[in-house]
Amino acid sequence: MSIPQNEHPVDRLVRIVLGIVLGAVALGGALTAPLSYLAVVVAAIALVTGIVGFCPLYALLRVSTRSAARR
Repeated sequence: MSIPQNEHPVDRLVRIVLGIVLGAVALGGALTAPLSYLAVVVAAIALVTGIVGFCPLYALLRVSTRSAARR
């Protein structure tokens, strides 16, 4: 079973970088406990969706940043 990608490569790169940076900030101790937990969750979601290329929220809203020629 293949998951259809709905993210443009630039969108994927931004999500991966955001996930890494936000995860490093949260795990590095720059945030207090409640915010660090939230930052880790957001970082994990951004990282996974960036790697996979599929965003469930985009699918729910029927949005795609990927060009029609590349689908």
